[in-house]
Amino acid sequence: MGVIVVTINYRLGYLGFFAQSAIDAESHLKGNYGLMDQQFALKWVRRNIAAFGGDPHRVTIFGESAGGQSVYANLASPLAAGLFSGAIAESGSYTEFQDYFSYVIGLAQGETTGSAGVPSGAAIADSVGCTSQKASCLRAVPASTMVAGEPFPVYPFVDGTLLTQTVGAAFASGEFNQVPVISGTNHDEYRLFVALDYDLVGNPILTSTEYDTAVNALWGSSLAPDVLALYPFASYPFGGEALGASGTDGVFSCPARNADLLLSNFVTTYAYEFSDENAPPSQSAFGGLLTFPLGAYHTSELQYLFKGIDVFGLPVSLSLKQKQLSNAMVSYWTQFAKTGDPNSSGAPVWSPYSASSDQFQSLIPPRPVVESNFATDHQCSTFWDTF
Repeated sequence: MGVIVVTINYRLGYLGFFAQSAIDAESHLKGNYGLMDQQFALKWVRRNIAAFGGDPHRVTIFGESAGGQSVYANLASPLAAGLFSGAIAESGSYTEFQDYFSYVIGLAQGETTGSAGVPSGAAIADSVGCTSQKASCLRAVPASTMVAGEPFPVYPFVDGTLLTQTVGAAFASGEFNQVPVISGTNHDEYRLFVALDYDLVGNPILTSTEYDTAVNALWGSSLAPDVLALYPFASYPFGGEALGASGTDGVFSCPARNADLLLSNFVTTYAYEFSDENAPPSQSAFGGLLTFPLGAYHTSELQYLFKGIDVFGLPVSLSLKQKQLSNAMVSYWTQFAKTGDPNSSGAPVWSPYSASSDQFQSLIPPRPVVESNFATDHQCSTFWDTF
């Protein structure tokens, strides 16, 4: 392939993203410790990769889920300037490029009131027994205690240094690290979370009442009525599939498309959707616990990029057509890492994204094809972008 893959570790959850007044009063960068770890590792790569046969001027960052969110954040971070020459964000949008939720907040708000999804630093300190709000108390708390009650996901902060504005604002203004980007999502992202939160813990969504409750839990009382009207229980064969549809569209697909729209004004952007509805493992692998098909669920593309890696610890076997898709995807990713352009003679042509054509590369067996109905399929322009 002609590429070197470097993997890193970084602080996660509250250990990686934490705004608290006593900690922030110390003389160091604040809040975004996980992103600091990533940038520290990128500086190590810049200094040392030549010794492994790599080119310090041709570094591509890529990540999936929280890793994809981190890719977007590093694109927006002034402190990451010059640390990479390309970026690949897989399934990292997390509603960040929409206006209905504001999870990326300033440091002061993170300290005192928190966001809709994450408690304030003061509340977190209280919850672990540090009602004094002293840094020495927080440092004495076991890591296991800190992470035991944390929500998923947590988000970076606009701290004024590592992030001087939200990621969406940086992309809109062009004030970001302008390098070529691959950005994409999976066709049925949210079905994984439905499976984990409902079916696999013995609470499948089987009735309209259970579905209404689940929609309210996901979208809140202000959005839920509109979501229920557009994604009615009766229109889907399974309750889990219905909840998965709104979650996919509103949390992942349409926010990611908005990121593509913003990025493509300034840099060459390649947009994709992973669309293998039969991605392993099969529904039968879960012993009858799933009440709906997973489809092209969140993380399902990883086993095509990292051959032999499965998501659930279950046996994975790709069909011949799926192996062909896997080969095309690996070619795209590695060629992009080498040149900033995913195209080569061995895979179907992937054209850069533009708002006028609104075309995505559909990663579907056996060979990727151009997709022109992404916005319609995911209700972006008609619903999610109207808030």
